[in-house]
Amino acid sequence: MKKFDRREAMRLGGLLGLGAFTSIEKIWSANVNNAHIKNKKFIFESASISEYAPPPLPKLSTLKARLHWNENPFGPSDYAINSFLKFAKGGNYYSWDMLNEFTNKIAKKENVSLNQVMTGPGSSDLLEKTAISIFQHGGGNVVTADPCYMSLVNVMSSMGGDWKAIKLNENFEHDLDGMRAAIDKDTKLVYITNPNNPTATITNPKRLLNFCSEVSDKVPVFVDEAYLELSKGGLANSMAKLVSEGKDIIITRTFSKIHGMAGLRMGYMIARPERIEKINKITRGGMGISGPTIMAAMSSLDDIDFLKSCKNKITSNREYTVENLKARGFEPMPSNANFLIFELPKKLDPSKYLTQIYSKSVTVKVFNFWNKNWCRVSIGTKNSMDIFFNAFDEIIA
Repeated sequence: MKKFDRREAMRLGGLLGLGAFTSIEKIWSANVNNAHIKNKKFIFESASISEYAPPPLPKLSTLKARLHWNENPFGPSDYAINSFLKFAKGGNYYSWDMLNEFTNKIAKKENVSLNQVMTGPGSSDLLEKTAISIFQHGGGNVVTADPCYMSLVNVMSSMGGDWKAIKLNENFEHDLDGMRAAIDKDTKLVYITNPNNPTATITNPKRLLNFCSEVSDKVPVFVDEAYLELSKGGLANSMAKLVSEGKDIIITRTFSKIHGMAGLRMGYMIARPERIEKINKITRGGMGISGPTIMAAMSSLDDIDFLKSCKNKITSNREYTVENLKARGFEPMPSNANFLIFELPKKLDPSKYLTQIYSKSVTVKVFNFWNKNWCRVSIGTKNSMDIFFNAFDEIIA
């Protein structure tokens, strides 16, 4: 197995911490361009899931329907924007006092102690740093769903860890029995995204709670709840209660989805104190988060009406999208997030499809898993969804 020393872990941790300052657009565009230069069909390719390379990303301001990154078209809230602008004037000072205030707020919200909370510029940053912390010395494996969100898996694999992907069951939920059976003496982590990405499907909360409670006595369980607030049951179905009970559970949340703050970069993690301490050894925690972003996040947490409004609008537009897909003969997986996924016709070449739909200033993602090609569409405004369907109809006609 590949050895990953502490110095290299610190270096990589620092690079990942640049998420607050590095354009996601540039990173993704670079991956797309690299695939084209090397004449590759996929941006990334694995035994479980691969993502088709689209055409070079057009200038975002020219897009008619931006439906590829699962962003919230209705945020941030006015309160969050006003707080950001107000505290931008103090940008010449470090924001540790604001960060401490935010951490206290999260600890109270999640019913945990201060030393059980860690912040970062988005939850993906925290996923990747967790992978570094656990797999930095090489070896071991992570048990996940097939398919799953790849951020943590990619970092783990780069350090020599193995990936055991267990296919979702017939209800498109995590196969918890299969995942339990896959755990062995080399398993260092179980990783669950609920709702799952890229499928947008959710696992039964009671069964998941029992699974996490039992399995975490043997191996840490990471539950990524980036989209949970957009699901039908919302945070009532969170696994966070197990953290306050002392279980070896790691929970991450992001402000990129229901809060509509994807470009401002804010996320947090709750876990056992010793787990947080290990991750803090390879990172500077909230160093990559600006004071205005922290204050915007606190204001957004308090703006309950805005959060309810976002969920209602996204749910309504998701249902509208499902109805329109079914009317065209497509059956999307049951979605509990701000995106959905459906199988593309076998006769449709996925690379050609991406080229055609991008040419119409509409962006989506296309994945291959289970030997099928799938289109993942973010839920935008109703007008954006109409633009998508107009483009889609022209392509499949």
